[in-house]
Amino acid sequence: MMIAVMAVAALGVLGLLGVAHWYLWRRLVRDVSRPGGRYRRTGTGLAFLLPALMLLAAVGGRAFPLAVERWFAWPGYLWMAVSIYLLLALLAGEALRPLLHRLRPRRTPAPAEAAVPEPVTVPATPATRVEPTEPEGPAGPAGAAEPAGPVAEASRRLFVSRLVAGGAAAVAVGVVGNGAYGVLRGPRLKQVTVPLAKLPRAAHGYRIAVVSDIHLGPILGRSHTRRIVDTINAVQPDLITVVGDLVDGTVPELGPAARPLADLRAKDGAYFVTGNHEYFSGAAPWVEFVRELGLHPLENDRVELARFDLAGVNDIAGTAHGQGPDYAKALGDRDRSRAAVLMAHQPVTIHDSVHHGVDLQLSGHTHGGQLWPGNYIAELANPTVAGLERYGDTQLYVTRGAGAWGPPVRVGAPSDITVVTLASLQA
Repeated sequence: MMIAVMAVAALGVLGLLGVAHWYLWRRLVRDVSRPGGRYRRTGTGLAFLLPALMLLAAVGGRAFPLAVERWFAWPGYLWMAVSIYLLLALLAGEALRPLLHRLRPRRTPAPAEAAVPEPVTVPATPATRVEPTEPEGPAGPAGAAEPAGPVAEASRRLFVSRLVAGGAAAVAVGVVGNGAYGVLRGPRLKQVTVPLAKLPRAAHGYRIAVVSDIHLGPILGRSHTRRIVDTINAVQPDLITVVGDLVDGTVPELGPAARPLADLRAKDGAYFVTGNHEYFSGAAPWVEFVRELGLHPLENDRVELARFDLAGVNDIAGTAHGQGPDYAKALGDRDRSRAAVLMAHQPVTIHDSVHHGVDLQLSGHTHGGQLWPGNYIAELANPTVAGLERYGDTQLYVTRGAGAWGPPVRVGAPSDITVVTLASLQA
């Protein structure tokens, strides 16, 4: 039954993909070119090649080694982002077409229209008799004029189609280019102050660096990790929390890319919890690997720091592997008079945190939507998409993450590393 449902869903996705690319081909290729021309042939070929690369990129991590995946990840994922904004721009252009059709190029009067000559009479000779001449109309001699209406309308349609297509392409490339630059440049620091009622005066101003969704893979690699490590170390936090989705691949493939994490420095150390993508790649090997790098994995566990408790739970995706979140194990026997900060990858676990008396939950997972208007979709599945919100006596902070999944592009949801400063109400 499950296989049948997945097959129907896959066919539905492929159908939508086909319709979307048919529409893109129609507006960007067919409507703006001549049949049989070089542009028409090239555009038609790309209409088949680019979605194929996009599908290969989406399933590549489960079907190909990382070295092979890199060859189609860049073009496939970038086209995924470009196609989204091409569709949005072209759909917006549909509303403008009726207005653009009213635009008419300024007509230049034809010579016959500019000045009509007077009839000329030539004296007749016995051999020749010339009749008075008649002016020719815009389309030729009188009585031979051809209707210009259909030709002008076709020219106007071509003009409008090219104007809309060119504008949509410029918008899509500009938006995606800027969004890719933001990801490849690296995340920027964000500062947030969170007051905790149970935090003692001595811990006022305690700073926690929160980083999530690094997503090392076929596009983001060792240099991306190095930028993140350098950014965190530059602010000299008291504690570092890596809140899941570190990788999209196996330890043999991506271990070297993650190795700069060994250089993370904080007074109270660096801690790690799993995200859903760790379970796609093999969570247990990654937990052991980050331990070797000097990070402290919290697998449904807790550590008592000097001024508050720090706990971590496994991601919900671990449930299918018998390694799901266990709040009772992580928090059940703790002293509730002490403040508790919990690392949990997905914001949807906030209600369990409220039940177990957590003061602050640190999460990621949402990417802030990553590609606008994806934030509206993310809101349907998550209680908080980004930022700080309160649920009962528990506060939830969701970082947008430091990397990107799929397209190395962010639009309307810039990547960040957050420094959370804890504030004591007793200070």
